[in-house]
Amino acid sequence: MIVLGRIVAPFGVKGWVRVHPFGDDPLSWGEMPQWWLADDADAPESAWQPVKLAGFKEHGAGLVAAFVGHDDRNAAEALQGRFIGAPREALPKPDADEYYWGDLIGLAVVNQAGEALGTVEALMSTGAHDVLQVRDGDDERLIPFVAAYVLDVDLAARTIRVDWQKDW
Repeated sequence: MIVLGRIVAPFGVKGWVRVHPFGDDPLSWGEMPQWWLADDADAPESAWQPVKLAGFKEHGAGLVAAFVGHDDRNAAEALQGRFIGAPREALPKPDADEYYWGDLIGLAVVNQAGEALGTVEALMSTGAHDVLQVRDGDDERLIPFVAAYVLDVDLAARTIRVDWQKDW
């Protein structure tokens, strides 16, 4: 399951919810007729429950969604905090140089000198840009996922090459 975002709060009284996306281009999720919800981002695939999408749109600076059968504020409140995901095969295909966060988890991170910096443990969205959380034993590095630092992502080789010094 690829985790796409999280339901953060109810929106209005007709069952709509506010959605916090993880990554770029969340409006493409509207192409999927159903989403999957779970209480935990690391839940096994069997714990993800499918819900049919009734509506999804931008609202101001955020996103809101509605699901079939969730028609009032109480139903929306029950969804608060749940993670949104989808099986890889249900997702729209990313363009060149675009990646789902789930594709990056577990990749080895190396710098230009070929030094291993660790493995991508997670990503976080800071609002301005996404950040790679890279773990090397007890050390954690937070590397902005922007072109100034991320030089190359090679999914076939399972590596990310960055402009980063090991002792930073």
